[in-house]
Amino acid sequence: MQKQLAKPAAANARPTLWNRIKRDVYRNRLLYLLALPGFLILVLFKIGPVGAMVIAFEKFRASRGIFGSEWVGLENFERLLTDPYILTVTKNTIILAVLSVVVVFPVPIIFSLFLNEVKQKRLHGFVQSMSFLPYFISAAVMVSILSTLLSPSSGLVNNLIAAAGGKTVNFMSDPNWLRPLYVILEIWQTFGYSAIIYIAAMTAIDPALYEAAEMDGAGRWTKMWHITLPSISTSVIVMLIISVGNIFTVNLDRILLMYNPSTYSTADVIQTYVYRIAFQSTGFPDYSYGTAVNVVKSVIAFFLVTGVNKIADKVADARLF
Repeated sequence: MQKQLAKPAAANARPTLWNRIKRDVYRNRLLYLLALPGFLILVLFKIGPVGAMVIAFEKFRASRGIFGSEWVGLENFERLLTDPYILTVTKNTIILAVLSVVVVFPVPIIFSLFLNEVKQKRLHGFVQSMSFLPYFISAAVMVSILSTLLSPSSGLVNNLIAAAGGKTVNFMSDPNWLRPLYVILEIWQTFGYSAIIYIAAMTAIDPALYEAAEMDGAGRWTKMWHITLPSISTSVIVMLIISVGNIFTVNLDRILLMYNPSTYSTADVIQTYVYRIAFQSTGFPDYSYGTAVNVVKSVIAFFLVTGVNKIADKVADARLF
């Protein structure tokens, strides 16, 4: 009798966690297969390199590998603290990053607010597509276009300056112009892409809110300020957190293409400094010191993101606008 009762009990036993995982994988095998390339990219190029940060604590030699190189502890970080040039590249990086947050970040928000007021669907779609198009243009092409427009001999901008009686300016070789030009390219290439997020958030706004505001006599500016902007505030906060997380990250390709000895005083940033240290053409590349600089940069960015995230949590339930 006990044996007969044992069989139904075993049959009704709940499957183990491993069996549930296998069953789920089998049922959704096509979805998992579709996600496999992205997962491999994540592991190989995002998670995997994190382990290689141990190079920062070694005197790394490629011939010996990570496990065979000499362990030096915090020696590379001590060198970082005594490096006089690190202050210059850090200052340049922070200035470019702050300009990107203060100047570039609001542009797609303003653009999406005005585009939302365009009620003609064809015009709305055409403007949105044209604003999004520069995102697919490579940095090399963007810098080439800018160089052509600003050429001191045949550029359109300098021709207009000369026609107005002024003196031509070699913009690309002037260190004072590098930051404004970098910001202009950043706006030109990214504002349309970033605006898509805010436009998508605007589509979720209840039209009844606008109708009620119109009945109360609200105009376009009033509706934009008191309905549209508060409704997308969550998306704005999320994008702000992402921007702060990238505050020590600039577009390396663009900087290298705009790079020349006359602009080193403002163009040399942490990424270009690490690039030169780790891949310098003369002597032996110093992978360990370059990694140490990048580790410090990543740690600072992590604390910045954590701080901004806590601030965002505190004001999440408050009206921001």
